[in-house]
Amino acid sequence: MRSLFASRTRNMPAPVAPGEVLAEARNLTVRLDSRPVLSEVGVTARAGEVLALVGPNGAGKSTLLAALAADRAPDEGSVTIAGRPAAAWSAAELALRRAVLPQDASLSFPFPVEDVVRMGRAPWAGTEREDEDDEAVAAAMASTEVTDFAGRAFSGLSGGERARVALARVLAQRTSLLLLDEPTAALDLRHQELVLGVCRRRAEAGDAVVVVLHDLGLAAAYADRVAVLRDGRVVADGAPGVVFTDASLTEVYRQPVEVLPHPRTGALLVFPRRE
Repeated sequence: MRSLFASRTRNMPAPVAPGEVLAEARNLTVRLDSRPVLSEVGVTARAGEVLALVGPNGAGKSTLLAALAADRAPDEGSVTIAGRPAAAWSAAELALRRAVLPQDASLSFPFPVEDVVRMGRAPWAGTEREDEDDEAVAAAMASTEVTDFAGRAFSGLSGGERARVALARVLAQRTSLLLLDEPTAALDLRHQELVLGVCRRRAEAGDAVVVVLHDLGLAAAYADRVAVLRDGRVVADGAPGVVFTDASLTEVYRQPVEVLPHPRTGALLVFPRRE
């Protein structure tokens, strides 16, 4: 791992203050084959918050996440990470400040699960924090419930198991900004709740979490803020209780939607309207 990253002289992350802006997109436009996928988008990820990106297929959610991660350069507008233009950070310095979970967690070789999770510690090699490696890996595996198959080959796991191992790798990286693209897509009900609970706890500990979700119920339950995308634009940004309404979601999804209070807790519930 040491050969992949710079020595102890690397620019280490500064402590993060509550509410600090850890990633921001301003007037962001991204084009694919001259077609705008995002148009003049602005979002902010703050320490201590879970920000959910929601919207129909093709709305630009994954492209926006990639731009916030500095994995996709904008055609217009800007992205800042930890107060600096994304392009101003080296790859090694970015890896100390943000961790990214892509939709497709695939590996070509049958690495054991524990080794895959330990890959998340690679950015810290040669720094004073590499002494945390064993503890960080163990904690990440425990929080995603993958410890029991630590020795199994990643390639032999089910889709849901691979998704949890990939998330454990991201958690082991221990950055203050987490960018997760549909982390619940392959998961059963229990593990969807587990993963969003992990996101919630990371935010409560002071990190910023940006998560792409299709399940509006999960977004309503776990996000502090939601950014609703449609046709490459953010059409609403705010608390779920404000942004999620029957009329707004029905318009965005072109599908009748009902937003109701839970009969016992009063928490927000979101359903497709069925006659």
